[in-house]
Amino acid sequence: MTVIDVQKNPEALTLTLTARFDAPPARVWQVWQDPRKLERWWGPPTYPATVVDHELKPGGAVTYFMTGPEGDKHHGWWRVRSVEAPYGLEFEDGFADDAGRPNPDMPTMSVRVRLTADGETSTVMTVESTFPTAEAMEQLVSMGMVEGITAAMGQIDALLADSAA
Repeated sequence: MTVIDVQKNPEALTLTLTARFDAPPARVWQVWQDPRKLERWWGPPTYPATVVDHELKPGGAVTYFMTGPEGDKHHGWWRVRSVEAPYGLEFEDGFADDAGRPNPDMPTMSVRVRLTADGETSTVMTVESTFPTAEAMEQLVSMGMVEGITAAMGQIDALLADSAA
């Protein structure tokens, strides 16, 4: 399994997932930088993502939707705060309505991604989500966030193997 650790810290309002990949940071970075690669893992296997906009630069936006097994669509957005290719990315992540506009009825979270070389050919990716309140954290965790992002990240190894060829 790609994800090697999940830490839920209600006091700090954070959820941190740590994963290890058999690829250097520059190659792992491509799963964030390339919208077609992002589509292949951002949603859980049964909810594949379609990236609509992908402006991965400070002040940029990423919009997407995930399509469920019944054809239902779930929209989301990022507001990119910082990009330090190929080692880091920070963005605000939220839910959107069917037109792609932020949904004010759902909480947002701040996400910090860090890619750290682990030897010459491996990378440790840490994804830390910070929630505005304990209630927001509990709401998103109870909706299956941990299981969803763990399953989504589990698709990265195959994507990296494809890109090595």
